[in-house]
Amino acid sequence: MSNQTKILRDGLWVNNPGLVQLLGLCPLLAVTGTLINGLGMGIATTATLLLSNTIISAIRHQVREEVRIPVFVLVIAAVVTAIELAMSAWFFELYKVLGIFIPLIVTNCTIMGRAEAFAARNPVRESALDGLAMGAGFAALLVVLGGLRELVGQGTLFAGAQLMFGEGARDWVISFGDYPGFLLAVLPPGAFIGLGLLIAVKNLIDARLARRRGEHIGSAAALPAS
Repeated sequence: MSNQTKILRDGLWVNNPGLVQLLGLCPLLAVTGTLINGLGMGIATTATLLLSNTIISAIRHQVREEVRIPVFVLVIAAVVTAIELAMSAWFFELYKVLGIFIPLIVTNCTIMGRAEAFAARNPVRESALDGLAMGAGFAALLVVLGGLRELVGQGTLFAGAQLMFGEGARDWVISFGDYPGFLLAVLPPGAFIGLGLLIAVKNLIDARLARRRGEHIGSAAALPAS
């Protein structure tokens, strides 16, 4: 397995920030009331990880060891500020919905964790790929959790799509008849329950894959030598 493939697998599945590391839970649980909210926050977080990892990797040899953490925080804060201004300019309605959680990306432990654990120790190309993979894994979890909560809680999908894709997307909403909704799913406890179920599903898949690998290795070892 190549190094790039391993980085992608780690970010998207094996070491997913939300499902495995359990980092960034504040925005994960707070903004995933709908699929579109989760997608918006996921894109913002992915952009932050990609840009901050790339910049930190590029300057890592010029930053003295004793000031690296303040420098990393400064870089991350600058990137988040730029993304916040861009969202307020081009996606203002979505920006208002996500509110304080956009600037709070600065405090997301995933961002600083990848800067310290990976970007500060690896070349620019690998660091950018790591940021993209970790961000995509986190964004995918936000979208899936938001979609599940919206579907169970409101009986819809893509509600509020016009906030990101313009007025033409207002008709994208998928509604499931006269479904009365399930209030718990859109309340904070629903976010915890939904995340717990997704973690359980991932663990079941990992356990099944591990058993299959074990059976494959065992059957290969049992074959007589030619």
